[in-house]
Amino acid sequence: MEKVKNFLTCFETNLPGEEPRKKYLDAILDLHVSNSCSLTIDCLDLPDELYFDLVAYPQEIISLIDVEVNHVFNNTIESSQLKGHKRISVKLFNLRQPEIKAMRDLDPINIDQLVTIRGMVTRLSEVIPDLLQAFFRCSECNFIKTVILERGHIEEPTRCEHCAEPYSMELIHQRCTFTDKQLVKLQETPESIPEGETPHTVNLCVFEELVDSVKPGDRVEVTGIYKAVPIKVDGKKRTIKTVYKNFIDVLHFSKTGIRVETDSTRDNPSDQLQEEEEEEQQEESANHDDEFDQDLQERRIVSQLVTLTQGDVQSIRDLSKDEEIYEHLTQAIAPSIYKMDDVKKGVLLQLFGGTNKTLPNNRIRGEIHVLLVGDPGVSKSQILSHIHKIAPRGIYTSGKGSSAVGLTAYVTKDQDTGEFVLESGALVLSDLGVCCIDEFDKMNDSTRSILHEVMEQQTVSVAKAGIICSLNARTSVLAAANPKESRYNDFLSIVDNIQLPPTLLSRFDLIFLLRDIPDQRRDMELARHIVGMHLEVPLVKDNPIDTNMLTKYISYAKNKIHPVITNEAGRALVSSYLELRRMGSHRKQITATTRQLESLVRLSEGHARMRLSETVEVDDVKEALRLVRVSIFQAAKDPKSGQVDIDLLTTGMNKEQREEAQNETDEYEQDVDW
Repeated sequence: MEKVKNFLTCFETNLPGEEPRKKYLDAILDLHVSNSCSLTIDCLDLPDELYFDLVAYPQEIISLIDVEVNHVFNNTIESSQLKGHKRISVKLFNLRQPEIKAMRDLDPINIDQLVTIRGMVTRLSEVIPDLLQAFFRCSECNFIKTVILERGHIEEPTRCEHCAEPYSMELIHQRCTFTDKQLVKLQETPESIPEGETPHTVNLCVFEELVDSVKPGDRVEVTGIYKAVPIKVDGKKRTIKTVYKNFIDVLHFSKTGIRVETDSTRDNPSDQLQEEEEEEQQEESANHDDEFDQDLQERRIVSQLVTLTQGDVQSIRDLSKDEEIYEHLTQAIAPSIYKMDDVKKGVLLQLFGGTNKTLPNNRIRGEIHVLLVGDPGVSKSQILSHIHKIAPRGIYTSGKGSSAVGLTAYVTKDQDTGEFVLESGALVLSDLGVCCIDEFDKMNDSTRSILHEVMEQQTVSVAKAGIICSLNARTSVLAAANPKESRYNDFLSIVDNIQLPPTLLSRFDLIFLLRDIPDQRRDMELARHIVGMHLEVPLVKDNPIDTNMLTKYISYAKNKIHPVITNEAGRALVSSYLELRRMGSHRKQITATTRQLESLVRLSEGHARMRLSETVEVDDVKEALRLVRVSIFQAAKDPKSGQVDIDLLTTGMNKEQREEAQNETDEYEQDVDW
């Protein structure tokens, strides 16, 4: 306890350009101002001797640290100000490398030791009341005794201390003290699974303020005590099984991104920077309409996935001032893939996304959906794999190996309680991110039908086993599909080529056709590019923006930038939509619907967000219009007439087929009347 006291009161930090300050003593004083009851300690700051004792005997050492922290707090703060303040608990994080374990490397030697593991949250239980202090009363003499939880157990008194009557002490539930408890299921992330293995899972127990601090889909670094408890064969017998149940008693959660590690402590300067920037953003957003408030709350979770230092923010701001930032960011998307600039630009705007708007009776989505259709070997799967890695939050799945419940949510029975619980699927886990679905055309109809609600309403409705709910699935869908004959047929429409329902095709904002057409000059350049990556000294072009910076740039833009459409841009959007409609007016064909107008709005906002601009300008609308022309109108071209007919995507029939169907209907009605 003397070592702990010296550490808490004497440890100093020496930041460049600042005077030394006592880090944890100031943090304890700040607890009274913030009315917080949790102190976070970086284990790298601990002396070696105290650190090794903490790792080997965490339950004893943490209890001593708790006692000493409360002792220092009580001696520092005046007694008149201590009234109503809760007892302070300590949260430890940032262990050294030997204690950072892979999930499958946990073994019996780590039991009752402090460990750190990484994984993805897949399920949360409901909040469970956990007994903290038991209240016993003698049924003979009404003698009262309270027992505090120690080392996870309550020692029930077998004899009354007053009248010595055996087995007379009964538990009074109304007088006991309970705390919040939650069970969390943690699964290995896909990139950490060894070849040919299936993912491992570990059960976590969280208490008090850590309850509901994470949600399914979060990638976290967990610091806690690895424990093993016996399992009873029968609830009415004392017999236990020989195999124990393992779990981790969580002390600290740290959310992590896919590429960039994070640190969720308040003492980290980068976290203070993020908090200051969030406060500035809230002040700025107060001047905007109320429709952007919910979008600010939804996007704030993205900031927890990537740590941004002062240098990162300055670098991002400097990059945004570059006139060719659009081209540089495009080159950073899958640099190993040759050309395909328009496809990369469309996917880039999908990563930035539009602005979600909440109206009094409706919510307008800002997520952009993209579909890649083309011949085999045109790098569709590589684009999906790369986007999955750089997206701040995303899931990669294949249409052939996915079921409807695997994409949305499925009901399973909890092993501990025996009750039916709901586990999230890929679309729910990628909420506020990107869900990459490969082999989109090989899905069965029942699996594909659930995407209608997800892509438009951004929710997943479940009604199974007495569980009726609606889950958020505010995700952008990036899908790749092959033609049914393995090669795209120019004499068939896109609906006939990939055999997807028109109601689903019309929900995609961008549909790119990737063709493998023989061209001697292009084939030579492509061959040189591919062979250049396999040479002894690979021919790789210098990219001004690396993958880590791209991830930080996207996360910063999605969290901080919420562009508003100016009057000039609004007029440009209206004129662009009318121009699209006029293209087929003389043929009495529909070349654009209101869905194309909404796509123009979302793409324009994404382009403005890419520039870190708070307003949507006319140039953003022009680029959005160009992408819509390149993608949708290429996919909606009638192979017979060569003209654009958007009804091919909405109804699956061209103008001639609709007229023939209408003539048949009229002839049938005339025969019936006659």
